[in-house]
Amino acid sequence: MTDFESFSRLVFAIAGPRAAGLKVDAGAVSLMLDVSEMTTDEREQIESRLRDECEQAGAQSVRIMLTAERVAPRLIAVASGKGGVGKSTLSTNLAVAMAMAGRSVGLVDADIYGPSQPRLMGAEDSKPEADGKKLIPVKGAGGVPFLSMGQLAKPGQAIAWRGPMAGNALSQLVDAHWGKVRDIIVDMPPGTGDIQLSMIQKHKPIGAVIISTPQDLALMDATRAIAFFDTAKVPIIGLVENMAGYLCPHCGEMSDPFGSGGAEAAAAELGISFLGRIPLDIDIRLASDAGTPPALGDSPIARAYAEIARQVGHWIDNPKAPAA
Repeated sequence: MTDFESFSRLVFAIAGPRAAGLKVDAGAVSLMLDVSEMTTDEREQIESRLRDECEQAGAQSVRIMLTAERVAPRLIAVASGKGGVGKSTLSTNLAVAMAMAGRSVGLVDADIYGPSQPRLMGAEDSKPEADGKKLIPVKGAGGVPFLSMGQLAKPGQAIAWRGPMAGNALSQLVDAHWGKVRDIIVDMPPGTGDIQLSMIQKHKPIGAVIISTPQDLALMDATRAIAFFDTAKVPIIGLVENMAGYLCPHCGEMSDPFGSGGAEAAAAELGISFLGRIPLDIDIRLASDAGTPPALGDSPIARAYAEIARQVGHWIDNPKAPAA
């Protein structure tokens, strides 16, 4: 067996397909090592093992060239024209439902006015660590990695930041060490002002999901949010109607305190996809407060979130086609 064959087997046993371009010349071994998606510790461990074992096998020198092909995660904004319509809860459950469907997904809580993802994801006491200059996301419900503005401030502290400061903080969250995450759900701040515009311009999402409640006033704000993303040239994936109907737990009667069907009608009028509706249900509130997103289960509510996630996933994979 030649030196090349023996070193080739050794290198492949340690690094597998990450190693390429192996050369062996008079005791000098050189190769390229793909370290994409590796942490600093993982990179140092595999590099050290390659050097040590090659030297033990007789190499007089070992040269390892590190390469990395960084594939930036795709951002999907979840937005509303106003607060209080369930945007953060939808963001949580959309991320969890997409993960349950087998997608590699993360979550960024960019809502500087009320960062609630640490509680919704059941990880209020977890803080992100840093790998060099990059944050390492915290694992939340369903194993979904996430980062939140709330993790960058003291508990209960108001975050009074202007556009540039908020944009810099968001950059820390988006440009984190996301590993193999391919899609990131971004829980946007409510509204359509300077802060939102700064975020969109710096970190342009591939698409946006708009959430609204059924009543006319909320739909007016949702329409403004759609116009905002249209102006920023961010495609609209579709519209979700939240708090759509209330089933009385005592008598079983269905009522519509916020109206019914308004978001679906608005979507049809605007020519965008209607992704589905989520009812006004106390179980959503209880599960959210407990940090156990309903999308983790198999209830009708979980299936509603799963169907929205399926349509969003279809759109991501086929961006020129309507969500279906």
